[in-house]
Amino acid sequence: MYRTLLKTVTIIALFTSINISSLAAHCQVPCGIYGDQMRIQILQEHVATIEKSMSEINRLSKEKNINYNQLVRWINNKDHYAQEIQNVVDAYFLTQRIKPVAPQDQEAYKVYSEKVVILHQMLVSAMKAKQTTDLQHCQSLRTLIDTFSQMHFSAEDLENLKAHD
Repeated sequence: MYRTLLKTVTIIALFTSINISSLAAHCQVPCGIYGDQMRIQILQEHVATIEKSMSEINRLSKEKNINYNQLVRWINNKDHYAQEIQNVVDAYFLTQRIKPVAPQDQEAYKVYSEKVVILHQMLVSAMKAKQTTDLQHCQSLRTLIDTFSQMHFSAEDLENLKAHD
């Protein structure tokens, strides 16, 4: 009985560790390790990956003998990185970096509201990128990321971002 219990506990511990390691890259502990500029660069990279995936899906779909294995792999890739965009926007920017502002501070509340709207539009565009292979959603994401960056970063931070393009 002891061995059975030990095996059960070991299996539970193994599955728990697997699930914990598969959580988002940021655990929502205010550690200060992660940086906003890096998150923007990751979002930009994810958009490029989605765009490449969409192009490959469109190309493979037109072939006479469709390689369904490759087609499914590109679809899964596209969907994965669209979800990653949603994860960064939701779990990093919306919940950690964009601080609520009292409506009485009209100017700060206006900026806060504009940032929230842009981030919501990113979530919707990423969702639409999952649903289609319309490259316009990639352009929309790029524009939204750039718009958000212009609102969120100082001129110096924007120059630093451009230096890493």
